[in-house]
Amino acid sequence: MPAAPRARPSDLFTPEEWAPFQMHRAWAGPLLVAHCWAAIALAVVVGTLWPLLIPVCVAVIGTRQLGLAILMHEAAHGGLSPDRRVNDFLGHWLCAVPVGASLQAYRPYHLAHHKYAQQAEDPDLVLSAPFPVTRASLRRKIVRDLTGQTFFRQRVLFALGGLRSSGAGGDSGAESAGGAVVTGQSVVPFLLVNAALLLVLTFAGVWWAYLVLWLLPMATWFPMVTRLRNIAEHACVEGSDADPFRAARTTHVAWWECAFIAPYWVNFHAEHHLFMHVPCWKLPALHRAVRNKPQGERMEVAGGYGDVLKSAASR
Repeated sequence: MPAAPRARPSDLFTPEEWAPFQMHRAWAGPLLVAHCWAAIALAVVVGTLWPLLIPVCVAVIGTRQLGLAILMHEAAHGGLSPDRRVNDFLGHWLCAVPVGASLQAYRPYHLAHHKYAQQAEDPDLVLSAPFPVTRASLRRKIVRDLTGQTFFRQRVLFALGGLRSSGAGGDSGAESAGGAVVTGQSVVPFLLVNAALLLVLTFAGVWWAYLVLWLLPMATWFPMVTRLRNIAEHACVEGSDADPFRAARTTHVAWWECAFIAPYWVNFHAEHHLFMHVPCWKLPALHRAVRNKPQGERMEVAGGYGDVLKSAASR
């Protein structure tokens, strides 16, 4: 099985230029996890105090649930802490389990994606291969996300044994691929942690907030922004199977896209595939450094998620 083509730091940088990207701060990962939960808690408080703002709070919380998945992804690369035990505890119990994932199940799956990125053996290939699609097809996918149908397929049916294999069944298989692998391995811990969240909110006198300001975002906004992330990262990138500088796409984002679509620098995916052990908070600097090199001109860079969707729905 051929592995994906690779770039080495020495292909672009001197040792002095590369040194800052190898430095890890023990406090940075835990701070990001704390920030994610603080944003969720603040949105829950705002939604309970001012119910008119619940739609905005649902979007904020759904995006931060994606943020937890992104920080789980960071932990899969050992990026949340230099201490492996701390890294895995944060990544599993505070990031993965609350949104129904398992770090232990996700790590080998995701590292296989890096090893075989955009090759036939890539377990995530089913997420990008169908694109481009028609506008009507993309619209149907987003409607399924926002109406809870994707959540039901990935979470409820999988937990009940309805989805035995990811990647089977055309479009529905693409929706279950990755989601089934990531979310189907931690059902009991997920239920226990969510029961604890419900208990805390019940004692606070706002039991309904669990349904409206935790479960509803997870069933609607979270699947939708996860889909946008998957499309933006690899879909419709010409030459992605042969050129390490085109293995993924980087997407420039406005502040509101960071708040409602792409938290924690997830938009810098081309840089992440080039050098996957660089911490996520250093990816903007890595982007500038790579783009200043001749090889960086080959990278796929989109002007925003609107541009990505136009490309993905261009058939």
